[in-house]
Amino acid sequence: MPNAAYDAVRVTNGLVIADEVQTGFGRTGAFWAFERYNLEPDIVTMGKPAGNGHPLAVVATTHAIAAAFNNGMEYFNTFGGNPVSAAVGNAVLDEIERLDVVNHGRIVGERLLRLLTELADRHRAIGDVRGAGLYLGVELVEDRGSKYPATALARDVVEYAKAQGVLLSTDGPFSNVIKIKPPMVFDSANADRLVHVIDQALTAAAS
Repeated sequence: MPNAAYDAVRVTNGLVIADEVQTGFGRTGAFWAFERYNLEPDIVTMGKPAGNGHPLAVVATTHAIAAAFNNGMEYFNTFGGNPVSAAVGNAVLDEIERLDVVNHGRIVGERLLRLLTELADRHRAIGDVRGAGLYLGVELVEDRGSKYPATALARDVVEYAKAQGVLLSTDGPFSNVIKIKPPMVFDSANADRLVHVIDQALTAAAS
């Protein structure tokens, strides 16, 4: 469906903006999430991971769009172009390449997705498992047929996991989707532990 969204914007001569603040820098197993669909936006916004903790946000665009702003209009940003922040951003990019972070996210993410899908075979409260790389969601439901949201159960799973030292959160309009977006250093052993804890939480809730 992203292709259709891009087409719908461009047929009206609009600009496509890809928000990669949460999904960029290898999070989905590709450097940019839009790459997974062979798409090319006009503008890309990014932040958070760009500075790996240092406050940094970035906007990238085409030469043509950037040149359109060179029309005499003054643009001012107190923090824009800070050389320290720029150095931090360059260092983060170097480390992403050196540590092969994108490939790591893809490999560990595929393992985690497979383990969570297998978990869904054992727990009918899991209505769906979706996502890519290290950006996944586990939808909890009261009934798989109606997909009625199990909001209270999702909250209980998060609390149970927290007591075990595993931090999760809920998302979605009904707060019934367990959001899994760990740090990019998250490895296969962490994936195994995460799935084990969710398994324990759901087993305890069903007993």
